[in-house]
Amino acid sequence: MSERSSVGQVRAWLSARRRFQFVLTVAMVMLLTATCVGLLMVPNPVLPKLRAAQQARAESLGQVAAADDDPRLAQVRRTVEPFGQLVTRVVPTGAGQESLVVGHPAQRIEIDVLARELGAATTAVTDLWGPDWAQSALVVVASAPAEFATLLRATTDLPEDVAAASIADPFTPGTRPTAQRVVFSPDAGRRLSPDGLRTLLRHELTHVATRAETVDGAPSWMLEGFAEYVAHRGQDHHFGDIAPTVTTRARAGQLPTDLPAAAVFTGTPAVLAYEQAWTICAFIADKYDEPHLVDLYRRIAASKQDPASEDRILQEVLHTTRADFVADWRAWLSPRAA
Repeated sequence: MSERSSVGQVRAWLSARRRFQFVLTVAMVMLLTATCVGLLMVPNPVLPKLRAAQQARAESLGQVAAADDDPRLAQVRRTVEPFGQLVTRVVPTGAGQESLVVGHPAQRIEIDVLARELGAATTAVTDLWGPDWAQSALVVVASAPAEFATLLRATTDLPEDVAAASIADPFTPGTRPTAQRVVFSPDAGRRLSPDGLRTLLRHELTHVATRAETVDGAPSWMLEGFAEYVAHRGQDHHFGDIAPTVTTRARAGQLPTDLPAAAVFTGTPAVLAYEQAWTICAFIADKYDEPHLVDLYRRIAASKQDPASEDRILQEVLHTTRADFVADWRAWLSPRAA
């Protein structure tokens, strides 16, 4: 083959290759142009939804990653993971602490409400009780009755009227409780408004804050009444809305004759008992002041009591007898229920 023939073939090959590159370049430009035009034609509402979904996923992944090393999450993970995918919210709370709200996608609305309220709830509890507690919490929203019972270490499904409860590991008096958590029932969000969830969160968080100074078997009227007082404090709730049963009975002339016993805080009488307990603590705060209420709580909750020991503590803290205390409480109720 001659040199001229070889050069001609090379030129012909290069010419064909240039034509191919030119065609390929034009095709790529047309494809890119069509793609850009297609994106411009996508309806405006679609893009924000896509961006929101991406941001939400990134936020969720970030929060879960931040919580993965939290030992509190590890304590409940084995219980909650069999019930489905986890949703975790990390919430800054008092004294630079972080709290967790954990649940499943079906309870995302309740999780978001509780996460939004947890910081303010921690502040509200600390404002009355004081800073001597962890000022952080683990809040779990159950997705099924079995999960709710397991998280609270109950041997059977809990009664349907229980919307939330708190629990801790057994501890020695004088030490700080461990493994504390607040657990909401699967239907708490359906039964309660956001305001109801906020109030219940503050109630249970009060039990978390005060547990180190609380003994099992201490009078329920003090334990539950104080938690109810903190829950409603500063929320501009009216007397009749907080204690409608007490109000109705008082208007009918049916005033309580004694402090409610522990037995009436379960079952059908519990609604009235919780309302009465709140009114007792509201009465103490109103007639004496809130520091006296906190001091009385610390004394009453520190051990099991009977009428004689309650009488002694009431005289030491409020300078009144138990009988006079009950009489003054009854007199305080009447005008507020009118």
